[in-house]
Amino acid sequence: MPNYISIQGPVERVGDDLMLRIPLSAGGAELALLTTKIGTIEDDELCIVIQPWLAKLLKVSEGSLVIVDNKNGKFTITRSPDNDVKTG
Repeated sequence: MPNYISIQGPVERVGDDLMLRIPLSAGGAELALLTTKIGTIEDDELCIVIQPWLAKLLKVSEGSLVIVDNKNGKFTITRSPDNDVKTG
């Protein structure tokens, strides 16, 4: 059974796309095995474009934090609860 991986990071805007960039060294290499249809390897990162329908469903935009993991052997993206933390 593969190691459980859970990584939190920001959604970035690349051109017209919202994208996740996950360093291969931080778990992206293992997650890439689950994202063959939606992910690409660029340099030392797993890159995943978040489709507009998914961004709307997750209520994320550029700068939002998401959590990616391989729970139950599937690649999962969820909105981070840290987006709702009020500061100041």
